[in-house]
Amino acid sequence: MAVTQSPTGTMFGGLLPVAAGAVTPRGSVTAESQYPFPYTTYDNEISDLGATRPPDSVTHQPSAAIFNGTMLVSGAMILAAAYFLRRASMPKKTWVTAGLLGLGVFGVGVFPGNYSGIHPLFALLAFVSGGLAGVLAAASLPAPFRYVSAILGATALGSLVIAMAGDATPLVDELGDGGIERWVAYPVVLWLVAFGGFLAGRGSGAQPA
Repeated sequence: MAVTQSPTGTMFGGLLPVAAGAVTPRGSVTAESQYPFPYTTYDNEISDLGATRPPDSVTHQPSAAIFNGTMLVSGAMILAAAYFLRRASMPKKTWVTAGLLGLGVFGVGVFPGNYSGIHPLFALLAFVSGGLAGVLAAASLPAPFRYVSAILGATALGSLVIAMAGDATPLVDELGDGGIERWVAYPVVLWLVAFGGFLAGRGSGAQPA
């Protein structure tokens, strides 16, 4: 039995990730520019913009409001994209992992770094599900974009493994906590833009699958 793909679902399932992928780095850069103390990509994690980690947690404004608001907006758009991907009859593993990514990003905005027991869980959810989304979506995408999706997802997951290994690998010493975290996060952001752009381009011509 044929499954009819929704052109609207495909289009919005693509446009929303593009928007989220565009908003996230711009919000982060804006928050960095408003951070009152030296902020480096080596020493500072991305989430320090929302609030630093305990025990001496510090929240700087307006940086925190900009960053946390960006996470809320981006997370909501990714969650909405997951809904439209489901409507577009995308494989379950694609829209589920996208939805988990949106939930993780949204949770990072709700629970900044000073929520020591909850924030790391949402951040890890975003990192893992974002990497998995790229790897798992690749199976249902045509070449050559399937390779782009798989490479971005694998890069995020591989960098996460290195980050969690900590001092066991020299890369963390070379890149710092902030640098290795960006090797995890940036491929996910790039995947959102690339995957979303690919789908949006197909939205007006979706055919029964």
